[in-house]
Amino acid sequence: MKIGILGSGLMGANLGKLWAREGHEVIFAYSRSVQKLERLAQECGGCHGSVSDAANTADVLLLAVHWSRIEDLLEKAGELSGKVVLNCCVPLNETDTEIAVGTTTSGAEELVRLRPKARWVSCFNTVPSEAFEPVYARKGAIPQPQVLMYGDDAGAKDVADGLIREIGFEPLEAGPLRTARFAEPFAMVTAELAYSQPGGPALTYRFEKLR
Repeated sequence: MKIGILGSGLMGANLGKLWAREGHEVIFAYSRSVQKLERLAQECGGCHGSVSDAANTADVLLLAVHWSRIEDLLEKAGELSGKVVLNCCVPLNETDTEIAVGTTTSGAEELVRLRPKARWVSCFNTVPSEAFEPVYARKGAIPQPQVLMYGDDAGAKDVADGLIREIGFEPLEAGPLRTARFAEPFAMVTAELAYSQPGGPALTYRFEKLR
């Protein structure tokens, strides 16, 4: 599978490298630094190109940019008609201190409004990127940490399910895309636990129903 990584921050870089280890062809796009894209591509044996290149040639896209860059990126990406897009963005303000969209809508729902022909599913945005490598290193261990996954397109969710499992997480079905109204603020809780509380940022979670 060819995966386009739209964004060169920690989230996109870490997931792209791990999917490359799983045998996927990865194309990195969208960065202020072409050298950064070149380095990421070299590190995982992938390639780099424009957002348009990634949108046109990849089977699946990962949207991993700051919310303030969404409109610019989507303008470069085009209509994304029929494309499966995994959204791991949290709609934060410029200082990353407040949710910029909610609770009667959400970042995920605004993306659908902006590109209604894409096949959206949200995942990974409630887990710090620093957890990906250690989870991958423990892949197959039981119990697995979970990742919330929500969206309205069953086929897109099937694709996301497989890619989540390849990293070493268990996908946790969290319902339709409107779940984002509550999941995106939950990402602020995991960020607080990861970055402001003792123990380091490699935070995971798991929900269990008691019987």
